Amino acid sequence: MVRIFIAIDLPSPIRERVRDCQQILTRTDAKLTLVNADSAHITLKFIGEIDPSLLDSFIAALDTIRFPAFDFEVSGVGANNLRSPRVIWGNVQDKGACAALHEQVERVLAPLGVLRENRAFTPHVTIARVKRPHPSLIPALKSLAGEYLGKGEARDIHLKKSTLLPSGPHYEDLYEVSGT
Repeated sequence: MVRIFIAIDLPSPIRERVRDCQQILTRTDAKLTLVNADSAHITLKFIGEIDPSLLDSFIAALDTIRFPAFDFEVSGVGANNLRSPRVIWGNVQDKGACAALHEQVERVLAPLGVLRENRAFTPHVTIARVKRPHPSLIPALKSLAGEYLGKGEARDIHLKKSTLLPSGPHYEDLYEVSGT
């Protein structure tokens, strides 16, 4: 089995700012698992484990996606729930372009048996996962609420393989679809 997802890569300056935010978060007493800033991305669709023999079908489906390149910004660090945060992320602003692209991905993968998301799609860049919250995390999150992480251009999307290792997930690009 191979674990896969579809994502937009980030430019280096945004990844550096992710690293800066992580430094602030690690000064708290919360137990965090930091995302590897070098591989930070915007996930369009997490698929999960599939039989490797199906990869060609996924690639063929992704090849039918058409989208114009678009600009996005990552600004403001937030969490899924400020009272008891589990995921800390950078907010993505893109005038709805990621959501439209997500919808295309959902549509082309549905015939392959990939279930649609039940919750609304919110584009974001995961910065950390909270394993054990601590009250000291809340002021740190508030201090990062207005943090500007940078601009990027989404010119392509990537089919990525995720290998879970003791040191954290390792990502490998399997395929790329370029925008128009």
